[in-house]
Amino acid sequence: MAARLIAAIILLQTLFFKFSGAEESIYIFTKVGMEPWGRIGSGIGELIAAVLLLIPSTIWLGALMSLGIISGAILFHLTVLGIEVQGDGGQLFIYALLVFVCAFIALVIHRKQIPYIGS
Repeated sequence: MAARLIAAIILLQTLFFKFSGAEESIYIFTKVGMEPWGRIGSGIGELIAAVLLLIPSTIWLGALMSLGIISGAILFHLTVLGIEVQGDGGQLFIYALLVFVCAFIALVIHRKQIPYIGS
């Protein structure tokens, strides 16, 4: 239960920055060549994933979506952005790793819910 809540809370917390057009979000998505649609699109994806993580019957889908979305964020940190973004001390990267680990744990715990695979 804690893993899915941690992932959902982090995903929901970052939405304010994406949807409000915070300077750091605009910088990140400009640097990876996806501003503004990547910022808005990833925000919508994260919102859907977080909600799915909170609904008992769709935890597996929210975890799978979270893994996909956050894998992209981790990849951009490792290839384009760097671990530290605008002097944040690596905080965004750490959050991304935390979401990845928590979503993975939630997916493993709820693997029996996955259609065709879990039953």
